[in-house]
Amino acid sequence: MTIRKLVATGAVAGVLGALAPVAAEAFPDRRISIIVPYSAGGATDILARQVADKLGPILGQTVTVENRPGAGATLGTTQAANARPDGYTLFMGQVSSHGIAPAVYENLQYDPVADFQPLTWLMSIPNVMVVNADSPYTTVQEFIDGARERSKTFGSSGTGSSIHLSGEMFKFMTGIEMTHVPFRGSGEAVPALISGDVDVMFDNLPSAITHIQSGALRALGVTTPERSEMLPDVPAISELGIEGLEAFSATSWFALFAPAGISEEVTQTLSSAILEALEDEDLIRQITERGGMIEGGTPEDLAAHVEAELASWATVVEAAGVTVD
Repeated sequence: MTIRKLVATGAVAGVLGALAPVAAEAFPDRRISIIVPYSAGGATDILARQVADKLGPILGQTVTVENRPGAGATLGTTQAANARPDGYTLFMGQVSSHGIAPAVYENLQYDPVADFQPLTWLMSIPNVMVVNADSPYTTVQEFIDGARERSKTFGSSGTGSSIHLSGEMFKFMTGIEMTHVPFRGSGEAVPALISGDVDVMFDNLPSAITHIQSGALRALGVTTPERSEMLPDVPAISELGIEGLEAFSATSWFALFAPAGISEEVTQTLSSAILEALEDEDLIRQITERGGMIEGGTPEDLAAHVEAELASWATVVEAAGVTVD
C-alpha cells in the first residue's frame, strides 16, 4: 500500500501512532542529573563532577551535579531513590549510602537494594587519618597517648559515612575517648579541622590530599591494609604494631546508581557510557592523582559488591555499637 493510499484510508494515523512511542523512547534526549548527597568540595562531589564532564559528550547531553546534603547524606539518597526511574536522575552512591547507613540508621527511608538499580562501580580510595598543621601529634601512637590524657573530637562528612565509621572503629579498637562531630560533607569538615575546631579526621584521600601537600594538614596513617602510592611515606595504620589496630581496615568506594525500575536498555546505555568514561585518559589521571583506584565492571558486579559491603559493615557497626534514630 502506498503512502497516498495510507493517507486516504486513515491508516497512516495508526502507523504514525505506532512509530511515535519508538521515537519518544530515544535515550537520552535531555539533561541528566547526578544527585550527590553531600555539600560541594568533598571526594563524592569532586568525582561526580569529573565523571559528569566525561559522560556528557559520550551521551550527547549535558550531565549536571545536584548537591543535596543533609541528615547524614540520607536526605539526598532518599530523594534519589524516589526519583522517576527514567534514567535522567542518577545517584552518586558510596560506601555510606550502600554499606554503612543501612546498618547505622534504625529508621532509614530507603532500601539500598530494592530502591536502586546498580550501574557501574567507579573507584575505591583509602581514608587518611589527618590532623592540622598546628597539632602536636606527628604519629598515630602520639595521638592515642594524647587522647588517653584528654578526650578528642573527630570530624566527619556526616553520620554513617565511611569517614565517621573509620573514626568509630579507631575509637573502639584503641579504647580512647573521642566525640564525633558530623558536618554536611568533607567540604565543610576539612576547613573545620584546619581551623582547629576538631582534633582529627579520617578523611577520604581525594579531598584531603591537596591540603596534605600544601602543609595545612598532617597525615598520620592510611586506613587501608597497604600504603597509598600517593603517600608512600605515610604508614598504613595496621602496620604500626599498635595493640588493637592490627586488623584496622576501611576502604571507601563510589558508584553510580539509578532509581529502581529503569529499563534494561537504559541501564545498559548508561553503564556502557560510564565504562567508556572510565577509559578516558584525563579522567584516569584525575582519579589516580588523588589516590583513587578505578574499578569498572557490570551492573551485576556492582550489585554483588553492595551485597558484600552491607554484610561486612553490619558486623562492624554492631561491634562498635553505633546507631542513629
